Amino acid sequence: MSKKKEEELLKLVSEEEIPVHVAVIMDGNGRWAKNRGWPRIAGHKAGMDTLREIISCADEIGIKVMTFFAFSTENWKRPSWEVKYLMKLPEEYLQKELNTLMEKNVVIKAIGDLSRLPRRTLKAVNDALHNTKDNTGLVINFALNYGGRAEIVDAVRQISQKVAAGKLEPDDIDAQVLADHLYTGDIPDPDLLIRPSGELRISNFLLWQMAYTELWFTRILWPDFNREHFLRAIMDYQRRERRFGGIKK
Repeated sequence: MSKKKEEELLKLVSEEEIPVHVAVIMDGNGRWAKNRGWPRIAGHKAGMDTLREIISCADEIGIKVMTFFAFSTENWKRPSWEVKYLMKLPEEYLQKELNTLMEKNVVIKAIGDLSRLPRRTLKAVNDALHNTKDNTGLVINFALNYGGRAEIVDAVRQISQKVAAGKLEPDDIDAQVLADHLYTGDIPDPDLLIRPSGELRISNFLLWQMAYTELWFTRILWPDFNREHFLRAIMDYQRRERRFGGIKK
């Protein structure tokens, strides 16, 4: 996209209606590579370049939180060579980008069952969490070995343990108590979900949190998704009426 085109789009984005939290399912990497006769890992590598571009754009327009679905609990079913490469991507990305993210005051977070991650991957993630914990800018939240149903089960288990220990009364359990025990307990629910690749489902991603999230789908594959597509998704979000079950005043 030309600089002039980008400037024109930025003028159309309302500064007063920027979504606080945008979630993204980074989908279509394998198909993107297959369409070019390349190995699937080439698509994942290209997808990392898109990630860098979208994070930069989100930071520029004032989004507060971005959650990226990087690896699901179901992705372990993929061929072992692909899983091995996918597990290396967080390490590679964080090693290359951490200094830039620090300069931009970005906070790195991660959700999911991180205990199953390979040692080197887990170390890279933990180092990034530690090094950026005092930053105050854009929060980048990576969902790694994440599943929405597993997250809810974990939350219910924690609450049950507190009830059994006498630390919580059953009558005190409400939607807020459950939300507080989710992996995302310290960040707001997503305002907007973006899913490239033409798939029209949320694939076990942030099931509880997306009760009132606006959904935006596109056939563009993730490696081809760029700043223009991202800005158009934001503008489309800004044209919608969010009533949360009520009536617009």
